[in-house]
Amino acid sequence: MALSLVTAPAAEPITLAEAKVHLRVDITDDDSLITALIVTARQHVEAITRRALITQTWDLTLDAWPDGDTILVPLPPLQSVTSVTYKDSAGTVYTVPATDYIVDKVEEPGRIVLAYGKTWPSATLYPAGAITVRFAAGYGDATKVPQAIKQAMLLLIGQWYESRETISIGNIVNELPFTVEALLWPYRVLRWL
Repeated sequence: MALSLVTAPAAEPITLAEAKVHLRVDITDDDSLITALIVTARQHVEAITRRALITQTWDLTLDAWPDGDTILVPLPPLQSVTSVTYKDSAGTVYTVPATDYIVDKVEEPGRIVLAYGKTWPSATLYPAGAITVRFAAGYGDATKVPQAIKQAMLLLIGQWYESRETISIGNIVNELPFTVEALLWPYRVLRWL
């Protein structure tokens, strides 16, 4: 299994203005740094929670069809499945008709389930990376991202802005606040492929 980003989010969950209010910064000298910290905080939160925050498009690549009738789609919340394609041993790419499967966006992670009476294609597959599921994931725009996730991002941005490097004084190491973990814990995806 492999994931590759096709279309990155068009915006971030936190605006520069929101971050600057949180940081109590009213100068423009650090705008590029703060903007970079916003992106980094989103990426960090997405990695910890195993979620997509703002709408983004991904390709999930598999070597073989699942043993059962379900393909789990990572990075909830799942918005839609654009296509399910597969490559046969000759290298020809085919698209599985959307009528052959059902997209379950309620379950987390989302899933693709075979429709009644359907089976996965029986063609001999290409040896590696034969199946590609293209999907859109994320809460939508910034207004739909849970406030607890946005607050965790602001705490990370604040920590990184104030302490640009990890410091150690004796046995005390400057770590990320426990509050960040507490805010993100309910949003972590524990079930994975």
